[in-house]
Amino acid sequence: MKAVRFSKFGGPEVLEIVDLPDPHPGPRQVRIAVRAAGVNPSDWKKREGLMDPDLPQTLGYEAAGVVDELGEGVTDVAVGDRVFGLTGGGAAQAELAVLSYYAPIPPSLDFAAAAALPSGIETATRALDQLGVGSGGTLLINGASGIVGSAVVQLAVARGARVIGTASPANHDYLRSLGAEPVAYGPGLTGRVRALAPDGVDVALDAAGSRVLPELIELAGGADHVITIADWVGAREHGVRFSSGDAGRAVYVLGEIGQLIESGRFSLPVAQTFPLADVAEAHRVGQQGHPRGKLVLLIG
Repeated sequence: MKAVRFSKFGGPEVLEIVDLPDPHPGPRQVRIAVRAAGVNPSDWKKREGLMDPDLPQTLGYEAAGVVDELGEGVTDVAVGDRVFGLTGGGAAQAELAVLSYYAPIPPSLDFAAAAALPSGIETATRALDQLGVGSGGTLLINGASGIVGSAVVQLAVARGARVIGTASPANHDYLRSLGAEPVAYGPGLTGRVRALAPDGVDVALDAAGSRVLPELIELAGGADHVITIADWVGAREHGVRFSSGDAGRAVYVLGEIGQLIESGRFSLPVAQTFPLADVAEAHRVGQQGHPRGKLVLLIG
């Protein structure tokens, strides 16, 4: 099968399309003929040597496609079904991928839109669960207009929470359309949030890593009411929890998101698609700008 791989660390130019042996699913896994695979910031962090020191490496943790092989014990899908999900092996940007967690693609979505979902909705749901977000509370999100941030907004609103989100003024109407109350980020953030919530907020999530953890801690009434998914160094410095999948992943959301999507209460836009051969350009676009929506590779 064709797959994305790099054998040295560096810029997008180190990415190659290579032939690798076809993978096969283990127990309770499925293999898909990949039709689309999501591109994430972790991809260029890996490529630059900021995560895993081993070489060579493949890329991709989320994909959508058609089931073509079942692992032992799989009874909830059949060969030929359209599914989307997460792979534990980090090799989803390929013609074939093994999914450890999967669900049927919601009927209204094409493969690209389905591939945009898994990582963002899992991260968002995990953070909301760890913060205990539910009906009646107020959540502040730093970086609310990005992929994870906008997923958090919609999922928190669906839980009945009040959501205040930071974003540039150009994205304020977008946040309002998702059900959030927007505020501008930057100096004076605390005052702008208190203008909307004089007593502060119940919990806060940092999805942008823009060194605002002290302000979030103040607004939420303590470091134990704040989680970051973007500032590992700041988390250690300020005693804030850094959310990762190491303590358990909220993969149950894959099976639940379809109902929200089909009822019109959740969507994640696809900003741009690229053929697999243009993966280096996808990295350049992702690193150079802030597209509103997901970058997706199309395969097959």
